[in-house]
Amino acid sequence: MSRETLMKTIHGSTLTAALLALCLALPGHAARAAGYAAGKLPYAVTIDGIINPYRVMSIFVMPGDTVDLTPMVGSTGRRFDLLADAGSVSRDPMEAFRWRAPEEPGDYVLRISPRDGGPRMRINAFVMVPAARSVGERLDGYLIGRYPAKARKGLAIYQPPRGFVRVTPQNAGMPVSPHFTLGQFLCKEAGGFPKFVVLRRKLLMKLELVLERLNAAGVAADELTVMSGYRTPAYNSSLGNVEYSRHQWGGAADVYVDVNPRDGRMDDLNGDGRVDRADADWLYRLIDGVTAKPMQAGLIGGLGQYSATRAHGPFVHVDVRGMRARWGVPAPANAMASRRGREVASAGDSGR
Repeated sequence: MSRETLMKTIHGSTLTAALLALCLALPGHAARAAGYAAGKLPYAVTIDGIINPYRVMSIFVMPGDTVDLTPMVGSTGRRFDLLADAGSVSRDPMEAFRWRAPEEPGDYVLRISPRDGGPRMRINAFVMVPAARSVGERLDGYLIGRYPAKARKGLAIYQPPRGFVRVTPQNAGMPVSPHFTLGQFLCKEAGGFPKFVVLRRKLLMKLELVLERLNAAGVAADELTVMSGYRTPAYNSSLGNVEYSRHQWGGAADVYVDVNPRDGRMDDLNGDGRVDRADADWLYRLIDGVTAKPMQAGLIGGLGQYSATRAHGPFVHVDVRGMRARWGVPAPANAMASRRGREVASAGDSGR
């Protein structure tokens, strides 16, 4: 299908007040550092069952896939319109919007607008290039490599990706959430455009929560530096990294805070006048609390911290593998985890 402008307007409807309250209870209403805005709206929309309260979010779909979007308006009776610049829009019996992606890979925009003139939600929809179009280990000339032939422990999250987002100079700066852009998650492998990336919406939501928690803790940060996002299997292998690194599935990021000063290294987060692993420890503990509430249970994943080397400063690995995994934990934290009966992953379950 050509990328012609197609505007479809369907009326939105309501869910329950309880679900709306759940969304508004997400972190973000505590005091935060001056100058930071979480990028949340006064309403939320469930996207394929995941609550999104952000003014901008992204979805990653295959050609022809359908996506269900339901505004959460409680008992207010507020009505919404959904406009899409491509694909088709319909409404199911529960009065949720359903968008069918166009057959042509590319980036498209969905806009959810309150009829009363309130702020709009923008959803950047990336229709992926099917992995089946790869020739050998390359997709459109870009080296991907080979994913493990066997999914780890038979888990679906370790199946090879169905598709890849095509990244060009034109869309690399496109926001994928309020504080992150598509280009931040590109593999560090050398080479020109086009490039390809795999990225998971849950990772974006978790990173936004981390940034929000940082500001609530008094760290005036308007961004996290993504030291490493997606890694192709070829690049991951060249690093000598673990075979099943979650980076290869777009669900992991190595991050640090670099805002004061902006010098390409971790900031002094614990205020001891030094930048070392203790700052990664501070960030680790903050991130560890992000998924403590039941409503964030879907963002559970791996967490590890790393010391500085000659090549980089200290940083923290965070992922959304769907199960708890911990490594690089300071001894006191390990002891506390054991006393509380929490699972601390074995070496076989950890890894970047």
